[in-house]
Amino acid sequence: MLTGLPPLVSSHTQVLILGSFPGVASLASQQYYGHPQNQFWKILQAIWPSCALPTGASSYQIRSEWLLARGLGLWDVYAACEREGSLDSQIRTPVLNDFAEILRLCPALQAIAHNGAESFKHARRVSAALAGAEPLQADSAPLEGRALQKVKSVGVKFYKLPSSSPAHAAWSFERKLAAWREVFEKHRWV
Repeated sequence: MLTGLPPLVSSHTQVLILGSFPGVASLASQQYYGHPQNQFWKILQAIWPSCALPTGASSYQIRSEWLLARGLGLWDVYAACEREGSLDSQIRTPVLNDFAEILRLCPALQAIAHNGAESFKHARRVSAALAGAEPLQADSAPLEGRALQKVKSVGVKFYKLPSSSPAHAAWSFERKLAAWREVFEKHRWV
C-alpha cells in the first residue's frame, strides 16, 4: 500500500487543485508533480508568465511558496492505494482522503479544480464531505435527496480540468493550457 502526500494548502487557498495520486517520481521526491514530463508547473507558469518559476528538484520549496502566494493549493483524492507504476488505470484498493476538514484548513476556499478524469469522478464525494453530508467512501451510492441538497449549499465550485500528466497525450499542451486558463480567468484568479 502506497501513501500519498499531505495537502499543500494555506488559510489563503482559494482554489484547491486535486490530482488522483502521486506518480512514482513524485512519491520518490515527496513533491507534487515531480515527474519532469508532467505539464502541471509548465501550465501554471504559462498562466502567470510575469513571475518566473524555478525548475529542478531543489526548487520545490520556492515553487510551493509561489503556488500558495497565488491562492492555490494541492492535494489528491486518494490518501493511499496499491499501484504498480504511475498510471491511474493501475490504481487498486484506493482509500480516499478525508476532506471534511479542508474548509477549516482553507476558509477562503472558492473552488476545487480536479486535475484529470480519475480525480473528477470523486467530485460528488468531495463535495459531500465538505458539506458533512455523508461518510466519504469510494464505493458509496450516488447522493440523493437531502444529502444532495446539502452538497449544493457548500458554495464551492467544482471543475474538471484535463490531466497535466504526460500519459494524457490526446490533448496538446496548448489545448490543456486553454482549458486551465479559462477556469482561472473566469474567477479572476489570474
